[in-house]
Amino acid sequence: MELLTIGAFAKASRLSPKALRLYDELELLRPARVDPDTGYRYYTLAQLEGARLVAWLRRLGMPLAEIRAVCALDAKGAAREIRAYWARVEAETAVRRDLAAFLVDQLTGESRGEHTIMLELRYAARSDRGHVRPANQDTVYAGRRLLAVADGWGPAGAPASQAAVAALRFLDEEEEPAAGSVLNLLEEAVHGGNEAVQDLARAGAEGGEESGTTLTALLWTGSKLALVHIGDSRAYLLRDGGLFRITHDHSVVQSLIDEGRLSQEEAESHPQRALLLKALGTSGAPPVPDLRVREARDGDRYLVCSDGLTRVVPDALIKRLLAAESDPEAVVGSLIGAANAAGGPDNVSCVVADVVRSARPPVPVG
Repeated sequence: MELLTIGAFAKASRLSPKALRLYDELELLRPARVDPDTGYRYYTLAQLEGARLVAWLRRLGMPLAEIRAVCALDAKGAAREIRAYWARVEAETAVRRDLAAFLVDQLTGESRGEHTIMLELRYAARSDRGHVRPANQDTVYAGRRLLAVADGWGPAGAPASQAAVAALRFLDEEEEPAAGSVLNLLEEAVHGGNEAVQDLARAGAEGGEESGTTLTALLWTGSKLALVHIGDSRAYLLRDGGLFRITHDHSVVQSLIDEGRLSQEEAESHPQRALLLKALGTSGAPPVPDLRVREARDGDRYLVCSDGLTRVVPDALIKRLLAAESDPEAVVGSLIGAANAAGGPDNVSCVVADVVRSARPPVPVG
């Protein structure tokens, strides 16, 4: 068996000797032989393929723990895990890209002209028990600046969803926060809401059954909407005739779709469809919410809803109902009616808000 010195193997694999020594200590890439007297490491030609894979995965930025898991799989399984990792990277990059654009805009005022056209929200909200559930565990809220939906479950589901929304209510009642601090305020409010929901879940636990809640909310900041999202409630934007989902479900089924293991059609009947990866009130480390800022335009229509709508009403019908009515109150009624017409298997909550020009005059800038 031909052996390569660590220097020759490093050159062939494009890994430095220092990295090879580290990977040996971590049991990620063990040498074929170690000289008992000198401690010098030797590798075989057969190890080059695995070493090159490690080198490429490090260039992708994959953490060593994940690389170890990928290297233990066959080629098909490794490809699946790399695809899933990169999907996560792209999602995280999109969030950071939006935040970077937001910060640049705040620092330079690039989106502001000599005068700013004042915009405001015109909204309606409603929650319905549906035809099957014995009680309504959703909480819905719509105010001058805050739009929120929380979908609770478990013995303390209703108070949990109420606590999640209550944690954000002060943002609607106080003066408009500075745009640069709005994401921090939302994140801090969600952390406080998570603690309140955990207390309720512990107090209301029955037979070890967990309680928790989703939370999806939009906060108006004058010309932008800040989004905070945990769980599988959703937010949509209807703009220029197109419907765009602006949240990503934190669910087992969605992760399987992202990784290419499940199609959208298969997801609709998957037995773990209701299993969440992130929620407020669950045990373990506090969940990290999705946070982003969106530019608002005159004519935009936003929908925030619980999965009692999206599980039984397809996006095509949601789009048609959002586009058909001019009044948010009528749209909310149509959406809830469509969910109940499809059997109403779950509580359903909807907030619909239109971005419209304010009756107030333009505000001079600078």
